[in-house]
Amino acid sequence: MYPDRELTRLAARKSWLRRDIALRRVQLAETAAQVSWPLAWLDRMLAVGRRLSPLALLAALPLGCLVTRTVLASMRIFGPLVSGLVRGTRWVGRILARPSPPPERSRTRNVG
Repeated sequence: MYPDRELTRLAARKSWLRRDIALRRVQLAETAAQVSWPLAWLDRMLAVGRRLSPLALLAALPLGCLVTRTVLASMRIFGPLVSGLVRGTRWVGRILARPSPPPERSRTRNVG
């Protein structure tokens, strides 16, 4: 049905395709490992966090604020920046806490 030359060409093409597929699989595995390492790190950190008691997590927030305040306040460059950020977040919180005005009614009539 097929001449020998055509079969030889098809066999060579099949061999080349198999090598190309194997190479691409290796490249894909390497790329997936590079892309997924931050997710693996985050998963490990979440597992560590789950093992900590809830009281330790509650104590971490005030301790972190205290350390941040003392460290950054002692630095002359970042002290004003941090206080400005704190004032800014308070300002945004006050704006978000305001009640929103009632929606305006449309002046056009719906004619049905």
